[in-house]
Amino acid sequence: MTGPVASGVVHRAAREAVIDLDAVMANVGSLREHARGAAVMAVVKADAYGHGLAPVARAARAGGAGWLGVALLDEALALRAAGDTGPVLAWLLGPGADWAGAIRADVDVSVSAEWALAEVVAAARDLGLPARVHLKVDTGLGRAGATLDTWPRLVEVAATAQAEGAVQVVGVWSHLAYADTPEHPTVGAQAAAFADALRLAAQAGVRPHVRHLANSAATLLLPGLHYDLVRPGLAVYGLSPVPDRADPDRYGLRPAMTLSARLVLTKRVAAGSGVSYGHAYRTAGETTVGVVPLGYADGLPRHASNTGPMLVAGRRHTVAGRVCMDQVVVDLGDDPAEAGDEVVLFGPGDRGEPSAQDWAEAAGTISYEIVARLGPRVPRRYLGGPLEQERDQEGDR
Repeated sequence: MTGPVASGVVHRAAREAVIDLDAVMANVGSLREHARGAAVMAVVKADAYGHGLAPVARAARAGGAGWLGVALLDEALALRAAGDTGPVLAWLLGPGADWAGAIRADVDVSVSAEWALAEVVAAARDLGLPARVHLKVDTGLGRAGATLDTWPRLVEVAATAQAEGAVQVVGVWSHLAYADTPEHPTVGAQAAAFADALRLAAQAGVRPHVRHLANSAATLLLPGLHYDLVRPGLAVYGLSPVPDRADPDRYGLRPAMTLSARLVLTKRVAAGSGVSYGHAYRTAGETTVGVVPLGYADGLPRHASNTGPMLVAGRRHTVAGRVCMDQVVVDLGDDPAEAGDEVVLFGPGDRGEPSAQDWAEAAGTISYEIVARLGPRVPRRYLGGPLEQERDQEGDR
């Protein structure tokens, strides 16, 4: 009687995203140089753009990020639970938010309206601890932030609360709408509006420790808007926020994520064979097709049907047919390939593989979405970073 053979079997991940934490550290270092003396807030919202919140946060800190930025309070509290003790700003809190939890965890919160300031002040009074707030002004993006007509009243109320000891106004900030097009007229208009907002805040007695306006694109292209702090997001992960102007290496950046999988099946099919749902692709001749175990449930955009690029057996190929929930098919022609062979969907490009930007262009979207939408079924594997460096140093002793 024969049983399964376990010894000597090599288990290879059917799909994985490898995250280069050394690249994250180096990217933050490059961004610090671009910042020209301004502090760097590494934006690690959305699970660090799909790269993994806690590992990326540690690497960003090791690379010189004095601040971390997140959208949700839960993300900030997760950073605290992971051991981060440095300045963290959370900016997307609504009525009834856990302001007290933020205060207890020493998390900075953004305030865009008088009702939010009132809730923060009430929580601070109950705890007997001051809240750290960043007042946000809407200079033209049209999202969060106090409108220019409500801003004077907001800073007056904040100044009163600060005098009482209920809040500490740590920052004043805003967000640009067209930073990736620095010659756009809105950039100058927003810069002027922000300068006016700062002037009005100072007149009310609010003098923040940090003023911040610049995102990734402005960090790289608009040094006059750096103020005290810049807030790069995409660039931390080595992707260019202005791909129409330059690739990442032009700015000293390296993509940190490589997405790969293993073929689960290859087979020869006849010319004219329909492939996948709706037969949106038919083979031009007799060919080998392979099945890749990644689909839209894992984050591949369905809009990349028939266009999504990948590297198989050293050559570029394209998704054949529709992106399915769990898989895609690739037409390999006569290239030698078999089940178990590696497929690289995107990475830094060292081996000729596509980039996340290539996928963005294939799907008609942006590279932010390509990496941030990567689903939980795809394991993350981490290379390098501060913990590995510490282990290496201990081994050298």
